[in-house]
Amino acid sequence: MAQQAYMTETDNGGPGPGRRRTRLRRLIGRLAARLSAGWRGDPRIWRRGIVAAALALALSLVLVLHSRIPNRFGNLGSLTETFLPWLGLLVPLLFVLALVRRSATALIAVILPAVVWLNLFGGLLTDKTGSGGDLTVATHNVNADNADPSGTARDVAASGADVLALEELTASAVPVYEKALAPTYKYHSVRGTVGLWSKYPVSGVADVDIKLGWVRAMRATVTTPEGPVAFYVAHLPSVRVKLQAGFTARQRDKSADALGEAIAADPLSRKILLGDLNGTMNDRSLNAVTSQMRSAQGAAGSGMGFSWPASFPMARIDQIMVTGVEPVTSWTLPETGSDHLPVAARVKVTSP
Repeated sequence: MAQQAYMTETDNGGPGPGRRRTRLRRLIGRLAARLSAGWRGDPRIWRRGIVAAALALALSLVLVLHSRIPNRFGNLGSLTETFLPWLGLLVPLLFVLALVRRSATALIAVILPAVVWLNLFGGLLTDKTGSGGDLTVATHNVNADNADPSGTARDVAASGADVLALEELTASAVPVYEKALAPTYKYHSVRGTVGLWSKYPVSGVADVDIKLGWVRAMRATVTTPEGPVAFYVAHLPSVRVKLQAGFTARQRDKSADALGEAIAADPLSRKILLGDLNGTMNDRSLNAVTSQMRSAQGAAGSGMGFSWPASFPMARIDQIMVTGVEPVTSWTLPETGSDHLPVAARVKVTSP
């Protein structure tokens, strides 16, 4: 009986979880009541906040019509599309502005860009990773100025990748990477500033002309236990944001078109592209590639998977893209001595 009385007292008046939840609900209720009291009976709530509402509608138009923003003025369209997900940060700012202005019009208007952003990028926020697969691949722009190429090689090899692509290799650093990766990868080939390391036999290695005048892309056939797969490794030209010229990406765009043509002409049905494309999946200038291949991150990743810059990733410009192959899971690897994060994916090599 004493035990029963003690339990009853704890449930009704003690500091248990139920009691804390009740207090939290009361606090929220009081705050909501004060907020509504400030708005109730105010005829100006529909007339205030017109500027905030206009900004919300403008943001919605940019999100919906980003592909219509012209590139002829400093490649403004591609620049917008590169950082398009970050425009979502403006939604909570506009929401706060609407609350400060006590504007019902602005609050309703803010709903529109929120819905549009979720429609565009909400799927990337969900966890689509699966299990299984029979081939792990990874790619990493190691940075020509990397002070610890040996350590970077060990880090990416530890990912368990069966096939590994490296970009921005310098002539002096290649022997270091070859030595560090030799215990893990029996086969490899380096062409220009890109290289491919594999646990499985590599054949048919060739340069891919991406209209630069020097080699920054290659193609090879990897004979996996499930059959041959065409692998492309590419490092497209860098882009810059300049005050007078805008988003300078003309050479990158030209190289992307050439890479897309090479991939489309490949006789193998199973293809995997690994590399630094210096552009995101939203950038319409990469359509020659993105229109014919799937992003492993978009299909089987969790989150945005930003890879650059490594210190504070803001965009995914390092890509793993596939056709004739099913992505199972995709992820970013820990930071190395590079200014890019390595990215990896597990895929299922389907029947040709």
